[in-house]
Formats: sequence, structure tokens, C-alpha cells
Amino acid sequence: MSDWEQPAENTLDSLAHGITNCDGIELDLRMTADGELVIHHDAKVSVKNDLIANRNPYVESWDLAELEEFGFCSLRGLLEDKRVLDQWQYNGKMVCLELKRPHPNSPLGGGYFNTNGITKILSQMIEKSSSLLDEYEIPKSNTVFYAFHNGMHKSVKDSKCQYHWAELLPVVPRFGPGKMKRMMAYPQYLVTPFARLINKHKSRGAAMVPCAIEYFQPFYNRLLIGRSVGLSGRRLEYFKKCQTGMPVYVWPAKEKYEFRLLNSGITGLTDNLDPNFTWYDDGHPRWRFPATQPLDNEQLNQMANIEYENHNDLLKEFSLNVPTWSEADHSRRNEITKMWYQKWNWSQPTSTSQTSDSAPPWQAVRLIGHRGSGKTPRPVIK
Repeated sequence: MSDWEQPAENTLDSLAHGITNCDGIELDLRMTADGELVIHHDAKVSVKNDLIANRNPYVESWDLAELEEFGFCSLRGLLEDKRVLDQWQYNGKMVCLELKRPHPNSPLGGGYFNTNGITKILSQMIEKSSSLLDEYEIPKSNTVFYAFHNGMHKSVKDSKCQYHWAELLPVVPRFGPGKMKRMMAYPQYLVTPFARLINKHKSRGAAMVPCAIEYFQPFYNRLLIGRSVGLSGRRLEYFKKCQTGMPVYVWPAKEKYEFRLLNSGITGLTDNLDPNFTWYDDGHPRWRFPATQPLDNEQLNQMANIEYENHNDLLKEFSLNVPTWSEADHSRRNEITKMWYQKWNWSQPTSTSQTSDSAPPWQAVRLIGHRGSGKTPRPVIK
């Protein structure tokens, strides 16, 4: 295979590569000074310092056109790209839209104690996003909004959101470096075992459970006050008992955990979508389309028994000959759905009559590209 150069995170090229090379993408949205939606993770514009000069560095103080000049992409720009739109509309690819809260010192931040204001801003972002998604006829069956905000359920209600949604818990603060934010959220994590986490989401009406890899990672999962879950043995059985078909999305799906996450019924957000990464260190070939080009039992057995020397030939054969979900006939979709139901303890059978022609069931386990093709170094735009 040829060398692959990873595009900068959350850029159009990164998002197009991600949605083409796995089951979907995750991206970050912020509001601009002129009320548009730009795809950008950090609170401050992620370019070289000399390009910002004496300007206010926070994204919300810049107009969309200025950010596009740097190379950042708007939500509308993403929807106008045929590579992305076709996958999202017709091929059942999932898109997770994380709504970013403005930094307390940004023009929309409102200071450090502005919970109600943030709820209102997120509601506006949902309204603007939903209007665009409806304009481009994006299916509701494979789109979700979420945010690190305890009032997300209020934002959803106020915006009359018709799309799937969830809250990111524990909530990290709106300020500080990434590592510091995670450290500040750790006390919440320690007193929120997985059973409590999933019950919080269910009680608020969320459609899924996004959570950190620490819930499944040895050492960290044993620090929790309460019973822990994991990827093997009794902890995996307890996870399945808690989950009962509720989709669980985990970040980061590190390479050494990715296969076990997917095989345990957990969607993984990956930072590695290098097409040359085709074999896990623990001895399994990597299939990047578990939901949108799903393998049946016989094909999964072939994958489980293939030797390293032959795995690329098998992956190529499957890529060419296995039908995507949108191409599969009713019989195959029904067969795959029943297999998933039995394997992952879904609470009730999901027949193909409950799914769309283009998208697999909402509970389907996916591999998702984090920020498109994965997180990249700072500044994002060199």
C-alpha cells in the first residue's frame, strides 16, 4: 500500500476521508461571530500565533469567512461536499455532532457562571444545525448531537430537536488545557460507575451513552466507587447486563483496545484511519465497516481464522464482494440484525422494518473517525 498522510483534524479532507473509510465521523461545532457554524475543536483559533496578531483569539469572535480563509470548514461546506453528503444520506454513515461551549472569556462565553446562557447558546446551535440538516435531507436515523453540558436535555427541549442526542458525562470545564479539564472531571468519574452513567442518560431521554475509555481500561476502571465494567470476563458480562441494547460510544478507541471494544458491542471513536493499518497486534485483521458493510457469521469466522500472511487478500475480497447495508437485500439485513441482537443482548429484536434502507439499526456497533480521520497536533492549520 502507498504511504498515507493524515489530513488536519476537522478539515474537509479529514472528514471526507473519515466518512469514506469507516462507519462515520465525529466532529466539533462552534458558533462564529456572524452566527454561522464552523467545524473547530479548540476554544481558540488553532493557527500560528502570528496569524492572530492582536485579535481576540476565541473562535466566537471571528466571522466564518475569516476562519474559512485559514482552511476551516463550515457545517454547510461539509454538507455541500458530495463525498460526505452521499455517504451521510445514502450509505448509512453516522455523524456525531459535538456542540462546543464557548470559553468563559469569549464573546459568547458570559463569564464563568453562565449555565443558563450556555443552555440557550446550545439550543441556538441545535436549531441552526437542524435547519441545515433538514435542508440537505439528512436522515435522522444516523445523526446525533451531544455536548459537555448538564443542561443539554434543556437545550434539546427548547430547540424542539428531532434528532438523536446525548450528554457527555462527566462534564469537563469550559476552560484550561485538555489534561487539566480531564483531571478536574475525575472526581465526577470516580463516583459515577457505568450503571449510574447509563441510568442518567436513560432518565433524561438520551439516545446513546458516550463515555471515556477509562470505564473499560484496566486500573482506571477499578478506581471507581461501585461495580466496574470491562472487556472480558465478569466485567464484560456485567456491562452487557447494564447496556441492554443502549448504544455506547467510547473515545479514544486506542489500537490495543479497538477490536475488543467492537467485539463487545461498543462503538469506538478512532484516531487512526490509516488505510495501511489492517492488523491488530493481538492477532486479528481490522474491518473498518462493522455496521455499514457488515459481515455475516461465516465471514466473521473467516476473519477469526485467517493468518497474517493472507489477511490483506481476504480484506480486499470482502471489500469488493460484501454488500453494504444499503445494497443488501431484506433477507441479509434481517440475518445480520438477528445476529447482532443475539450477540449483544439488545433488549428486543429489531427487524428491518424498523430501520431505513440506507442505515443499519440505531444500536449497530460502529467504527467512527474522531474529528474525521483522527486528532492531529497543534496548531491544526500550520
